[in-house]
Amino acid sequence: MRDERADELIEIHGFDEIRALLGPLDSNTRLIRELHQVNVLVRDGRMRLMGAEPDVQRVRAILQEELEGIRQGHGSTPAQIARRLRRDSPIPVPGAGEGDDGQLDPRVAGIAPGPLKPRTAGQARYWRALHEHEVVFGVGPAGTGKTYLAVAAAVAAVKSGRTRRIVLVRPAVEAGEKLGFLPGDFHAKVNPYLRPLYDALHDLLDPTSRQRYLEDEIVEVCPLAYMRGRTLNDAFVILDEAQNCTVSQMLMFLTRMGERSHVVVTGDPSQVDLPATMRSGLADAVTRLKGVPGIEIVKLGRADVVRHRIVQDIIRAYGEES
Repeated sequence: MRDERADELIEIHGFDEIRALLGPLDSNTRLIRELHQVNVLVRDGRMRLMGAEPDVQRVRAILQEELEGIRQGHGSTPAQIARRLRRDSPIPVPGAGEGDDGQLDPRVAGIAPGPLKPRTAGQARYWRALHEHEVVFGVGPAGTGKTYLAVAAAVAAVKSGRTRRIVLVRPAVEAGEKLGFLPGDFHAKVNPYLRPLYDALHDLLDPTSRQRYLEDEIVEVCPLAYMRGRTLNDAFVILDEAQNCTVSQMLMFLTRMGERSHVVVTGDPSQVDLPATMRSGLADAVTRLKGVPGIEIVKLGRADVVRHRIVQDIIRAYGEES
């Protein structure tokens, strides 16, 4: 038997309440439609919910409760409401609660050719953290999917309307070679350091979308040094190879975070290319920020390596601790 159709109204007092509930660029409207199969129409001071009776009542209960909190001065942010919409969705979503398998539903993410699924327990913890926390540190050896999963989460956030843009950042630190010895202008010199981020985009976006994202600046890839003085709003920001940041650079980067933004920091403590006398900003941050509310630190190990099987043996031979 098909569910009865429902048409419910919520009284809204002004644009600020609409923005608080539905988020920037109506991002929560898209979540409601895609995850709960409910259409939202705002007109004449009313929010209209249309869909199957159980779905409409579920969404109405969520929005009405959040709206009451907003009116009392202790309501949630649009990002927090979005997390609740995902958590209470009948469609499995990463981080939605106990018992999910961490799989990213392709109907939500739009990532071809199919669902993206963490392949280890550590990756599953990391994947959930990427969807549940505003600042995430992914720390572990090569081949554990730190960068790839972070970029996948960022692409999914753009495609579902939860964020407007992606900013991919890397420190341009030499691993035994000097930038001056490389041919070309400045952009040609730093491009090799940013290449792994482009590779992840290559896997996750078709050529047309990838070109459009870069041309329209939906995706920005830049060296860490170019981040100073900026404030990044409505952005999913990823700092890769963070073990090669200094302490002051890490502080500078983390304080670029603006409204409605998410920050992911990835790095491998065993591959620091800084001078021996200089402390890694990643190691410092992991120690300093442990236990800070809203920040999640996920440590991956040898068991989470998903590259060629021999990579695990190489890491073990070099004494990398899991």
